[in-house]
Amino acid sequence: MAHILMLSSAPDAEPLPSLGLLSHTVEVVVAAPATLVAAPTTDLIMVDATTNLAAAKGVCGVLHSGGISVPLFAIVTDGGLAAVNHQWHVDDLLVVGAGPAEIDARIRLAMARREGESSASKIRASGIVIDEASYSAKARDRSLDLTFKEFELLRFLASHPGHVFTREQLLSEVWGYDYFGGTRTVDVHVRRLRAKLGDLESLIGTVRNVGYCFNIAEEPEKTPPAQATPASTTASADAEVESLSASIAV
Repeated sequence: MAHILMLSSAPDAEPLPSLGLLSHTVEVVVAAPATLVAAPTTDLIMVDATTNLAAAKGVCGVLHSGGISVPLFAIVTDGGLAAVNHQWHVDDLLVVGAGPAEIDARIRLAMARREGESSASKIRASGIVIDEASYSAKARDRSLDLTFKEFELLRFLASHPGHVFTREQLLSEVWGYDYFGGTRTVDVHVRRLRAKLGDLESLIGTVRNVGYCFNIAEEPEKTPPAQATPASTTASADAEVESLSASIAV
């Protein structure tokens, strides 16, 4: 079951009657600038474009520019289909007369696609999780407060584990060809990045006279569980000990 935010020109609007037959939770709010800024957390957003196509397109554009991370749908009439194009930046369209089965299928598919895209945009290595979509990083589930260049440096190194890069190569890849600063900048950012990684600072390795690399942390070897001695084997051993003791006594 998904939580759906419906943006409409009227709070009591029902542009998609069949949606009410499903178990999804629907919250209808007026598509105003203040609403878009303070939009509540949701799983999917639907924009009512049944009455004012131009206004609905503008709302979709604002949401896209804000970098929403959930699927965006537009609800249109049959006549409005011709007006929708790539500039709307929507994930899917729903026509007013769509049935509950179609609506539910489109919602499930759209949410699955977004979830797949989110997983694909993450880099995981040696306890570090880097989310390229949200420009955030975590070290063992602890959020890292990184500057943009620190994030880019960590992302680049973690994307090439075990590969050693010279300072000049890092300047080119992370700072760009138009950067006129010296290689000392790389050393400063590496030092700051290590400090923020804390006990994982050794992941950023130094190769003397060459440059830096992202080390792969070795997983500790697991000791196999001790096997229980079968009862029959124990009994046999006890019998041998008793027999040996008896022979010695004799």
